[in-house]
Amino acid sequence: MKTAVVTGGAGFLGSHLCDRLINEGMRVICIDNLITGDIENISHLFGNDNFLFIKHDVTNFIHVPGKVDYILHFASPASPIDYLQLPIQTLKVGSLGTHKALGLAKEKNAVFLLASTSEVYGDPLEHPQSENYWGNVNPVGPRGVYDEAKRFAESLTMAYHRYHGVQTRIVRIFNTFGPRMRINDGRALPAFISQALKNEPITIFGDGNQTRSFCYVDDLIEGIYRLLLSDEVYPVNIGNPEEITIKQFAEEIIELTGSKSKLEFHPLPEDDPKVRQPDISKAMKILNWKPKFSRREGILRTLEYFKKKLQVE
Repeated sequence: MKTAVVTGGAGFLGSHLCDRLINEGMRVICIDNLITGDIENISHLFGNDNFLFIKHDVTNFIHVPGKVDYILHFASPASPIDYLQLPIQTLKVGSLGTHKALGLAKEKNAVFLLASTSEVYGDPLEHPQSENYWGNVNPVGPRGVYDEAKRFAESLTMAYHRYHGVQTRIVRIFNTFGPRMRINDGRALPAFISQALKNEPITIFGDGNQTRSFCYVDDLIEGIYRLLLSDEVYPVNIGNPEEITIKQFAEEIIELTGSKSKLEFHPLPEDDPKVRQPDISKAMKILNWKPKFSRREGILRTLEYFKKKLQVE
């Protein structure tokens, strides 16, 4: 039986990844300090003999006894509301946390997969964004704590590959949504759905013409799993290339929830990207992957989760 370590495994994406790896017949060791993760996301796994949870901050030395085959480094605050409130912790987990996780991969001779982000492209001057684009990031802006932490993590990952021969993978994750997102995490979908279900005004920052591309979580996890088992060392975009404006997205949520909510416009935060759309031609070619779920289908599935969370009919 293969053993996988998932840092940040109690988070939104990390918990779905734990599920997938266990379903693939692996033993999973989930490490999380619960700073933004939620024990409820993994509570259904506690009775499973092939699942172990360790509460630990991965910016400190990581000790895992026995053989480890895969290390998937997903530990990090990931939403703007989190990394703006936790700027130092975000920088530390991207730098020190990545260093400790890579050290474990080197010690165990394990495959290491880094969860990077489309935010490495910053407010892009190239559209759509391909892996060859180097980005347009403001290192001293408020979002720089997340963007630069991930850019550094990619550099460190490649250094461990080149210098120590560690088998590494880098996934650049674009906007993803689905069950287990935190209601108050500040990202568009949970904010819009919770506001719509309560018939509250839907908060749009800027004029709403900025674009995003939303990928349903099951599609993303499939792409990550295929990348893990591949031999691709360089970054791979995983996301849904179907682009939509934030205003259109809000209107779609209102329609699907049957809400009476109206749109309410607020000033755009500093360095908020104007466009975001992945070029997934590399993933299609080397992983034979592309998203299967439509945005509408994904939203309807996510809606059921939020209704239960908010206890609305």
